[in-house]
Amino acid sequence: MLNPIDAAPVVRDGGAVGQYPGQIHEGVAWWLGACLVVTQKVTRIAVAHDRHPVITEFTDRLCRGAINAQHYACNVLYLGNQTEDQLRKALTHFGGIPGAWLSAETANDITTVCVRLYDRHGRVLDDTTGLGQIRSLIEQDHVPIPVNEQAKGTIEPWHHELTDGGRP
Repeated sequence: MLNPIDAAPVVRDGGAVGQYPGQIHEGVAWWLGACLVVTQKVTRIAVAHDRHPVITEFTDRLCRGAINAQHYACNVLYLGNQTEDQLRKALTHFGGIPGAWLSAETANDITTVCVRLYDRHGRVLDDTTGLGQIRSLIEQDHVPIPVNEQAKGTIEPWHHELTDGGRP
């Protein structure tokens, strides 16, 4: 592992949470994206964020991890700046797909990054629905990598604002 983390205190609360820099770095988002695809066994996910300046690189890395997850050729629907509720509604709107919402908060010069992962039912992952498996993959440095270039997925920008009903 190029830049290890202490996974137990970071991979928790439905995804990953930690101080940046320090406890969490952008590479963790790549690992989470790849692991989400593999543990949920999907070819499509949705990703949104809260537009905090730190989150841009985390979001990019998560998307790239997802499209490079083994043989899944995952299509990432990149929703851009949306609320967490809008993302959850979008997961249902797009046919019950998993997803990720990334956010950050800065207080007293300390930035905390949160990457929350969802299953295909719009529920936050926990240790029994994939988060424990993701933590284990990261701890053991078994983060999924692509098997070949043909297995690479795509990132598809979504250019519509989601309303409270989850529809464009």
